[in-house]
Amino acid sequence: MHEAISARNLSYHYEGADKNAVDSVNIEIARGEFVAILGRNGSGKSTLGKLFNGLYLASQGEVFVSGTQITDENSAYEARKHCGMVFQDPDNQMVATIVEEDVAFGCENLGVAPDEIKRRVQKALETVGMSEYALSAPHMLSGGQKQRAAIAGVLAMQPDIIVFDESTSMLDPSGRRDIFSLAQRLNERGVTIVWITHFMEEAALCQRLYVMDGGRVALQGTPREVFSDAEAVQKLGLDVPDMTALARQLKQNGIDVRSDIITIDEMEVELCRLA
Repeated sequence: MHEAISARNLSYHYEGADKNAVDSVNIEIARGEFVAILGRNGSGKSTLGKLFNGLYLASQGEVFVSGTQITDENSAYEARKHCGMVFQDPDNQMVATIVEEDVAFGCENLGVAPDEIKRRVQKALETVGMSEYALSAPHMLSGGQKQRAAIAGVLAMQPDIIVFDESTSMLDPSGRRDIFSLAQRLNERGVTIVWITHFMEEAALCQRLYVMDGGRVALQGTPREVFSDAEAVQKLGLDVPDMTALARQLKQNGIDVRSDIITIDEMEVELCRLA
């Protein structure tokens, strides 16, 4: 069985830039995984996401999406049948004046039959909890509702992979939690999730992490493996999850807690053990 996404010595160079935005990257993402890609601004993480979706074509190397190598616009179109993308700003994905028409847009481009489009739109809106807004104007929605509508538009195309490109960065904490929880539920249904983010608390809940720096993969592993080396993460201009930082402070003050704590639940269990 093919990997969901496979990148081999993958590079991308923006015209006029003095170096590659993505530089000799090797990444393997299995079907059904929930993988986060981290990095500070300019690290190449969003460029990498666009290479996975076929929005950019590789300058060098290879990228395969559900077994299709993306080499030109035709293969990129085929790959996008499998890999959808949700962007940072949902307004960039809104093209219609009514939510249900907007959700239908991608299906129409794929040539899906009208009756099937209607069924898919209804199901997608139901999945993201937006059925009651089907006839609303997108510009009247809140930021979180717009992002849900954008996700519905991707879901209607029935991809088996979804790349979320900093899709929660413009939302308040409640909205971020809602969208991340939605991605988790989609993953539980078998959708492969690539979660591009700079929020460490989100990354801590993913299965595996790739940390980008200067267009290259600087660190990779499970959240526990990556964040346990707090100094290495901080040298890359990133923070560790709050609970990891707290565990370090407690240990420095002579309190014997685990150093690999990454979530609030884990910290609660550890502190109860010490009580």
